[in-house]
Amino acid sequence: MASVSIPICAKLSSPHFKPTNSSPFPRYKPQIVTPRRTLRQAVSTTQSPIIDVPNADLVSSLKLKLLAAVSGLNRGLAASADDLQIADSAAKGLESAAGPIDLSIDLDKLQGRWKLIYSSAFSSRTLGGSRPGPPTGRLIPLTLGRVFQRIDVLSKDFDNIVEIEIGAPWPLQPVELTASLAHKFEVIGNSGIRIKFEKTTVKTVNGNLSQLPPLELPRFPEWLRPPSSNPATGSGEFEVTYMDSDTRITRGDRGELRVFVIS
Repeated sequence: MASVSIPICAKLSSPHFKPTNSSPFPRYKPQIVTPRRTLRQAVSTTQSPIIDVPNADLVSSLKLKLLAAVSGLNRGLAASADDLQIADSAAKGLESAAGPIDLSIDLDKLQGRWKLIYSSAFSSRTLGGSRPGPPTGRLIPLTLGRVFQRIDVLSKDFDNIVEIEIGAPWPLQPVELTASLAHKFEVIGNSGIRIKFEKTTVKTVNGNLSQLPPLELPRFPEWLRPPSSNPATGSGEFEVTYMDSDTRITRGDRGELRVFVIS
């Protein structure tokens, strides 16, 4: 019996045709296509890193609060125990709001002549602050004038400049002196500074003695030297805890809080 060939199209159209796994036409499986996000959607849904940026208004307000707390305290010489606590609390608030200092970035801000407006160590009622020194008052005819720090970031010079008035009996005129304590400094860590004492020079600024050249002293009294971690070498360390273009806070290795303004 001769075979009869049936066209493939007829097989497919036949009501008795059932596709099997061996069918030359695989079963069609529809694919679900997820639409791509647009670039704007991708950017908007991507979580951005959180960057802690200090609040400029808050920092400015806390800075004014600190300056108000230390004003009228005669650089700390007239500070009571309550005054010390208020000043320290105000400084901590400003330090916290402004964030840590990185001197590898902000070293240029150190440049200049800074005037000391507050030292917590002066509350001890001695000119030595946290170090031994003569007491302030009428018994000792010695008056501490303005105190400055002169910093040169290029030469690494760090000079403490102290103005002193020595009383004299009438009709003699009091003697006014300016003592300059020369140091070299280096940055340690992110915000620390180490200074090394080099020499002291004294210059009279009034009367006939003002014509004399500056006198270099081999060793200056300890109560006028800055805090020293190593008395043998005259080196000391402190940390810069806040600094902007016109105000600076430091904390010494003996816990001394100092506030400076640019002069």
